[in-house]
Amino acid sequence: MTKVVLITGANSGIGFELARLISEKGHVVYIGSRNETSGKKAVNTLHSEGFTSVKLCVIDVTQHQSIKAAAETIAAAEGKLDILVNNAGVYLPDENQNPISPSLDAIRAIMETNFFGVIQTTAAFIPLLRKSTSKAPVIVNVSSGLGSNASRAQAGPDAYDFAGYNASKAALNAYTIALSHELLKEGFKVNVVAPGYTATKLTGGQGQPVRNGALALFRWALLDESGPTGKFFEFDGTEKAW
Repeated sequence: MTKVVLITGANSGIGFELARLISEKGHVVYIGSRNETSGKKAVNTLHSEGFTSVKLCVIDVTQHQSIKAAAETIAAAEGKLDILVNNAGVYLPDENQNPISPSLDAIRAIMETNFFGVIQTTAAFIPLLRKSTSKAPVIVNVSSGLGSNASRAQAGPDAYDFAGYNASKAALNAYTIALSHELLKEGFKVNVVAPGYTATKLTGGQGQPVRNGALALFRWALLDESGPTGKFFEFDGTEKAW
């Protein structure tokens, strides 16, 4: 069965590579991009590789009207959504995120994308996910090992330099738990995945190959009704402590 997939923040990095991987399976993939020019470039690249079912969805997860318009676009074209991957995120490593004297503007900006952006995007697309022809509509929230309070409590002092980013991902994890319980009876599969430290714009090009990060998400994006829900997974597929 051909599925309809939306990946936010997919014009580059892990999201773009995930779009390629899912397209290889013959599914319709919407590349979510807040910048239309960058989004068109990403779509054209995949079209040139033969993945003609890839489409552009202009969406800024921090702007309600943009999200609403994106949902209307996919509703008009497809009538449903089977998989939502909330991949868009910011890190802002050059901003002061020290827990004692942080830049509150920076922390608010991080939370706006990484937490509030996910909530309002998910809420807007739930009606389309409920129209999925799959027995198990899927939501994957892209988190980080830095969002695990259990891990951070055991870590060294340098683990707290990015308190804003860490808090945004911990909040995302908590939201995912609540969301998975809320949608459990409807058969949704709602999970968090930490793709690992990956060489993207967000990390300044440092880390594992982008394809490895995308593969960490891939298996959870294409879950069927037998798959898990309400879990937090590491990049290697093992379950992680919240």
